[in-house]
Amino acid sequence: MAETLLKCTTRHVRLFTALVVNDDLVASDDQLTLDLDPDNEFLWSDSTVSKVQQQFKTLVEAAGTGELSDYTLRRIGTDLEGFIRQLLQAGELSYNPDGRVQNFSMGLPRTPELL
Repeated sequence: MAETLLKCTTRHVRLFTALVVNDDLVASDDQLTLDLDPDNEFLWSDSTVSKVQQQFKTLVEAAGTGELSDYTLRRIGTDLEGFIRQLLQAGELSYNPDGRVQNFSMGLPRTPELL
């Protein structure tokens, strides 16, 4: 049976049932690949990237060992979007002022409160 590439695209997360081989996606029935913030809307620290990767791993493990489906990918992508919003609201993530997109898709930027 030929492997079929499934994908889920949200605003800040792209998931593929694939491996990256020589900068190309190769379909895989048992491997998920995460492309985080492809438009560079946010400024990422190593810590926030690590938190998203850990959450991704947790969500994949929670999905179980069943077949990867469109529904599973959409659910993981949606949950990761919510997690990214939490990081932004907690001040652990910020918008990239030099990003090509300035639509504040996750809400207005946090500003310091005046005394």
